Amino acid sequence: MEYVSTRGGTRAVDFEGALFSGYAPDGGLFMPQRIPSLGRDTLQRWSSLSYSELVKELCSLFIPASLVPRIALDELIDRAFSRFRHKNIVHLSRLKDGLNILELWHGVTYAFKDLSLSCTGQFLQYFLEKKQKHVNILVGTSGDTGSSAIESVRGQKNVDIFVLLPKGLCTQIQELQMTTVIEDNVHVFAAHGNSDEIDEPIKELFADVDFAGKYNLMSLNSVNWSRIMVQIAHYFYAYFQCAPSLDTSPLPMVEIVVPTGGGGNITAGCIAQKMGLPIRLVTVVNSNDIIHRTVQNGDFSLAENVKATLASAMDIQEPYNVERILWLLSGSDSCLIKTLMEQFNISKRLKLPEDLHRKLSETLGSCSASDQDIVGAMQRCWEENQYLLCPHSAVAAHYHYSQPHSIPRCCLAPASAAKFQDALLRAGLVPQIPPEITALTAMETRSTPLERGQDWAQVLRGQIAAVTQQW
Repeated sequence: MEYVSTRGGTRAVDFEGALFSGYAPDGGLFMPQRIPSLGRDTLQRWSSLSYSELVKELCSLFIPASLVPRIALDELIDRAFSRFRHKNIVHLSRLKDGLNILELWHGVTYAFKDLSLSCTGQFLQYFLEKKQKHVNILVGTSGDTGSSAIESVRGQKNVDIFVLLPKGLCTQIQELQMTTVIEDNVHVFAAHGNSDEIDEPIKELFADVDFAGKYNLMSLNSVNWSRIMVQIAHYFYAYFQCAPSLDTSPLPMVEIVVPTGGGGNITAGCIAQKMGLPIRLVTVVNSNDIIHRTVQNGDFSLAENVKATLASAMDIQEPYNVERILWLLSGSDSCLIKTLMEQFNISKRLKLPEDLHRKLSETLGSCSASDQDIVGAMQRCWEENQYLLCPHSAVAAHYHYSQPHSIPRCCLAPASAAKFQDALLRAGLVPQIPPEITALTAMETRSTPLERGQDWAQVLRGQIAAVTQQW
């Protein structure tokens, strides 16, 4: 299994090469050269597997045993999930009116990113220990990625992690989950800008191939293929939990509704679909609706500005993983993707070719939700089930409540409601806060401010160079 850039300008790499990369050197994103196809027999055999067993099976398709022997792979994944609070790692709540909520947030930081990042952290350690190598991880976060990434590598001797968060645009809990970690290998920057502005210096550093190579720079954002790979398991588990029977022919369809920000999770869903899983995918967004407009109209263009919403982790205007989806749907046409993405990077506007838009709209449904819609879904879910939704999960629930369905449907829940007290209060609901989250407010914090007018990329270069000199 080799990995190629969506833009075709870089030689193929193995899983280790993709794992230790951010963006590919040509600006593209790494994808497997070949997507494995699974038959009915495999799906029936997998239908009785636990979530962690599904992760192991799927990862073994993308990580050759010559790189990571299967026994070692299984041990790494077991270790990754050892800190999860739920015995099943993830949990399906079956609620009234056919609302199925797949809780992906039972990890340390109460967010779905703990699932993929805990595994990715173990994969990193496996290769770093073998090669006695040090890496610098550079991460931008709109809320949950930063804390999950930090937890996956905190205290590790051969890793330093640099996290940029948008000051004041995360919830207090999200910010504290990052700034209260004071291990020496964790470096948090509080930037006075939004999520898209944070991405710019990160892209600049990865585009500087000499700098990225000299300082072993890598990413744990969902540009990293490893995160996408682990997330494919969400769809298989959701399908097997919600499909009425696998004895019919053809196999039954299940609709999976995916709250979407940077697009990594929905990309994993598209890959699961390509592998042969009979699912219908719906990408749901907040008022920052570029993906919704792209699916509906082929209009991949920026709005005038990012809107601050209750579903703050989805306040993103440039969902970079769309590039991976377009590459998949174009039949791996890297020349086309290179042309389209270069055009978008220059003008921030792109009208998809008619054929590509048709394939996209056949692959994905879409919906956008206003803050009013989010509050309404949170209130209804509580009234009917005494079940608290986070605002991102509520975007999916809004779709469920507003769209009739004739096949089983599963809504992915990316975070615990406990992390979004302000949204709960706005909905007139009472937060239920776990003690480990309450304790954050009394802990020491540490972060470096990035002010407007500063050259953020230059500040990061200096910090990364200073830390690396100590090795």
